[in-house]
Amino acid sequence: MREQTANSVSVQLIDIVKSFQAGYNANDHVNFSAYPGEIHALIGENGAGKSTLMNILYGMYQADSGKILINGKEAKFRSPADAIKLGVGMVHQHFMLVNTFSVLENIILGDEDTFRFDVIDMKRSKQKVIELKKSFEINVELDDISGGLAVGIQQKIEILKLLYRNAEIMILDEPTAILTPQETEELFKTLAELKNSGKTIILITHKLGEVLAISDRVTVLRRGKVTGILKTNQTSSNELAKMITGRSIESQVIKKSAGGEKIILEVNDLYINNDRGSLAINGISLIIKEGEIFGIAGVEGNGQEELAEAICGLRKISKGTINIAGIDDFKKSIAHIPANRHKYGIVKEFTLEENLILGREKEENFSNGWILNNKKINEFSEVIIEEYDIRPENSKALMEGLSGGNQQKAVAAREMTKNSDLVVISHPTRGLDILASEFVHRTILEESKKGKAILLISSDLSELLKLSDKIAVMYNGRITGELDPKSTNENEIGEYMTGLKSNKR
Repeated sequence: MREQTANSVSVQLIDIVKSFQAGYNANDHVNFSAYPGEIHALIGENGAGKSTLMNILYGMYQADSGKILINGKEAKFRSPADAIKLGVGMVHQHFMLVNTFSVLENIILGDEDTFRFDVIDMKRSKQKVIELKKSFEINVELDDISGGLAVGIQQKIEILKLLYRNAEIMILDEPTAILTPQETEELFKTLAELKNSGKTIILITHKLGEVLAISDRVTVLRRGKVTGILKTNQTSSNELAKMITGRSIESQVIKKSAGGEKIILEVNDLYINNDRGSLAINGISLIIKEGEIFGIAGVEGNGQEELAEAICGLRKISKGTINIAGIDDFKKSIAHIPANRHKYGIVKEFTLEENLILGREKEENFSNGWILNNKKINEFSEVIIEEYDIRPENSKALMEGLSGGNQQKAVAAREMTKNSDLVVISHPTRGLDILASEFVHRTILEESKKGKAILLISSDLSELLKLSDKIAVMYNGRITGELDPKSTNENEIGEYMTGLKSNKR
């Protein structure tokens, strides 16, 4: 990192306060600074205020009080457009690309070079992007259609978009959440190039190993307040974990007993189309027995979600069969933690309490079939909120006011407490902090010990290796590999995920 001086600070957030509801400060007098040529990690538990703080810096939210300084001068951001004008850019966890546009069209969209009468000068725009690609060693094909590209390539497009707009301060939100190990390595090389060119990189992440591997400094938030600012080479994952949670975290090696012989889920020669009518699942067969955790790895977009949706009755089958034990009581037989919680998992306009019984309102605990038992629902909600550490600790809070991580906890809590034979889980800990992830992992293992069959879809390979009895890898709608977690590793799984390896004909 370049030598830091008070005059070289590229961004300062001074005494930032932001509240979304009475008595709950998402940011409580937060101070944060970052320098040119620095990768600065921002970490903390779910609901700690990380994304809120960065959304204020990017102009998506306005602080209740406090100041933003860019290169020493106070700035007022009423929208992201204001932030972009002063060199602040953000790559969101969910990419903002137009899938039907080319790579070049996505990069220049909204900031095109033009001739007279607003005619786009594609030649000049393309040349500018080519120079950026060369300067930062970012390898993408500008004529490719963005929608069909791997997520690692799409992320590079997002970074090029920021560079095209002359961003000097670049915010990346959970940038490795859906990347393979190989794509993560490529991203780190790109970040190193950006840092060496003098860019300021702010990294929001839950992965402490990545914080230690790539950042220069780290700021820790807990319950809306800064609990520490450290040089990364002078700290450790244990110290950071303690600052995040407020107490020591002991790494646990979790072991589980072997499953039984009863088949809970059997998928035979399955074919499924995606939303565009193209083949998403191409002849998949698998069996999951009681007490078994069957992991599925794969780069997103290779059929995993179509498979989960078909098993849960949310997508039609073109050919093949899905047999589930207890199918006569379908809703009781399956619990589902979806990848897209906003589409399938929650109703944002409902309260937390209402979301915790969503789809379960006819259970005996909650109603007599006609009238809801509000007392029982409230008692259940209070127990679950405490057990899963959902924040704010208010069952009447609207779901849309919760952080993404706390929304995920609520969905996981509702589904994991169902009396189900089969649990279909997609990315259960994405966006969750250390304590919440460990809790969800323990819960998954406990449910498997009760005899539940669990289909676990995840892009977190360490999670799959830790929990699964078997791991299948999906690529282009097929299972290309079936691996024993005890005799494989993340790099080998990554090779199957990108189609470099296959042990299936």
